[in-house]
Amino acid sequence: MKIDVLTLFPEMFSGVFGHSILHKAAEKGAVRYNVVNFREYADNKHQTVDDYPYGGGAGMVLKPQPLFDAVAALKEQAGSNTTRVILLCPQGKRYDQKIAEELAKEEHLIFVCGHYEGYDERIREHVVSDEISIGDYVLTGGELGAMVVIDSVVRLLPEVLGNEESHMKDSFSTGLLEHPHYTRPSDFRGMKVPEVLLQGNHRLIEEWRNKEALRRTFLRRPDLLETIELSKDQAKWLNEIKKEYE
Repeated sequence: MKIDVLTLFPEMFSGVFGHSILHKAAEKGAVRYNVVNFREYADNKHQTVDDYPYGGGAGMVLKPQPLFDAVAALKEQAGSNTTRVILLCPQGKRYDQKIAEELAKEEHLIFVCGHYEGYDERIREHVVSDEISIGDYVLTGGELGAMVVIDSVVRLLPEVLGNEESHMKDSFSTGLLEHPHYTRPSDFRGMKVPEVLLQGNHRLIEEWRNKEALRRTFLRRPDLLETIELSKDQAKWLNEIKKEYE
């Protein structure tokens, strides 16, 4: 996968792309990062990328020309016919694991990170394929949002995680929140690991994990249960869990 990032602050990405899973993914050849200051594409000697909004109002608006030209150049360099151009903005679609899994199947992604008051509307209409919001709040710019989306996508690429099953059982990937985890020691200051996890019966362990995933989802995010189809066993376990809290 090729990931291009258009930003006015490219130095913000050096630490993120240079460490942990994102760095290892690049070392393995699963992804290539390219961070570009789109000021370089401005067609004026002062490299101005923003201007006052027509009609007046507070703040400055990003001009269309630099981003139109930058995206066109990156698409040509990548040679891909299926580039997704992603605009990070509060007006975008709420980001979730389903979108992450969808983006992880693409060959080329371009992330557009804006600043100031907003974007010229023609950028949205003619350059961008996706508008994404990572939550109902406003950030200073799109950089942090892009980092969140890139991290969640790259970890899904083949051979990036050490265990291929890791992301398949993540919270939201199954439609449920993930079950609790425990490690050694089995008794820490009187707080004990559930006995079922110590007995080595894999069928019972898997059943316990399924039940606890349901329990955690029911208690913390009951709205998720309205969007998934439960198996007969899951429906039975959920009814049992609900009775415990009546």
